[in-house]
Amino acid sequence: MTKMRNIAKYVFLTIVSLISIFPLYWMAVSATHSSIDVIRGALLPGNYLFKNLSNLLSAGDVSGAMANSFKYAIMMTIFSLFICSLAGYGFEIYHDKAKDVIMAVLLLAMMVPFVAIMIPLFQMFSKWRLLNTTMGFLLPTLSTPFLIMLFRQSARSFPHDILEAARLDGLNEFNIFLRIFIPTMKSTYASAAIITFMGAWNSYLWPKVIMTEKTSITMPMLVANLKEGYVTDYGVLMLAVLLCSIPTVIIFFVLQKQFAEGITGAVK
Repeated sequence: MTKMRNIAKYVFLTIVSLISIFPLYWMAVSATHSSIDVIRGALLPGNYLFKNLSNLLSAGDVSGAMANSFKYAIMMTIFSLFICSLAGYGFEIYHDKAKDVIMAVLLLAMMVPFVAIMIPLFQMFSKWRLLNTTMGFLLPTLSTPFLIMLFRQSARSFPHDILEAARLDGLNEFNIFLRIFIPTMKSTYASAAIITFMGAWNSYLWPKVIMTEKTSITMPMLVANLKEGYVTDYGVLMLAVLLCSIPTVIIFFVLQKQFAEGITGAVK
């Protein structure tokens, strides 16, 4: 009876896995077909890949959009991890009731949709002359309540005995954070890096508002531009989506173990 249950369980999980991965497979296959074949629902690889690539390169500045996306996502990841981890560390290590109130306000801010503050932000950034700048892209989401909460939860498992020993050895508080806390929380940093990089890479609404020049276009903006006009080439569109998805897929698979450990540690 137990053996039959295990077989049924694995069959069910296999079916669910295939259903989950099918959209990715269909996207990759569609990138090798013409628009007509994509509409017809072709499920086997075709021979239209290089033609679609040529059409994509002629339709927009793919290399520039890819470079901009990498630049914004990498800078966002580095600065956001440092700022949010420092805040989460401070909230927990130097804990008091006032910081609990501030943290509650930050968590309440998560309930405010970004579109509600987008227009005031645009007006502010326009007056500060931050349109079409990297700083204009980074500032609104450089520090997020979710990441601060993630690092705060992880800091709760950080042994305070190490802090006391480091202080007795003469390390100041900032060096304790840099030389002890950061190396100890590698899994949390990996999970936060995946979340931040994917969020920055896939960001569309704010870059669309703040980046008004063609030289500042990102990959999600380029993909959206391919749908403009009276006729959409779905083969080219699928190829662009595939190229846009590859970096995030690679990063997730490289750091998936640390991601699971970091999320689990934060929950604990």
